[in-house]
Amino acid sequence: MPEAGGGRRLDQPRVGRRRFEVDPDGFARLSERIARFLGTGRFLAMQTIVVVVWIVLNLVGWWGRWDPYPFILLNLAFSTQAAYAAPLILLAQNRQDDRDRVALDEDRRRAERTKADTEFLARELAALRLAVGETASRDYLRGELEKLSERLDDAVARAAAGSGPPPADRKQPRKRERFRG
Repeated sequence: MPEAGGGRRLDQPRVGRRRFEVDPDGFARLSERIARFLGTGRFLAMQTIVVVVWIVLNLVGWWGRWDPYPFILLNLAFSTQAAYAAPLILLAQNRQDDRDRVALDEDRRRAERTKADTEFLARELAALRLAVGETASRDYLRGELEKLSERLDDAVARAAAGSGPPPADRKQPRKRERFRG
């Protein structure tokens, strides 16, 4: 099938054709600033002053009543402001949602790392407890040394007084008899 337009393909866009392009991030930052300003008390005070002056000039003004009593032009201005403010506020909210989502993902990853670290430390602590449980503690050694000290004191006291009966908890060694044959 022959191509139309002298070799230009119709299924691909033209090269070099410039379109009106807007930086989405820059526009989003601008809309966020506007939305933040629209939510301030300063904006509300300024708007209230403008509306009061508008109404006063149109009710009592002798010259140039440009917007008589139903204030249709003022309503048109408010409608235009609302038509632009609503999408800007929504765009700012979407941008905030994106930031919140990123922060939530980072918090979730941090919590997972913390949980893994905590589980690792718990396993290490359990291993240390097992290792310490197999070693002699200071209190155990102190008790054993006190028992030995008491036995030595008893043995010294018996030796000084003469030979007395052996301690009850120690067995007498057997004497070996020689076989005579």
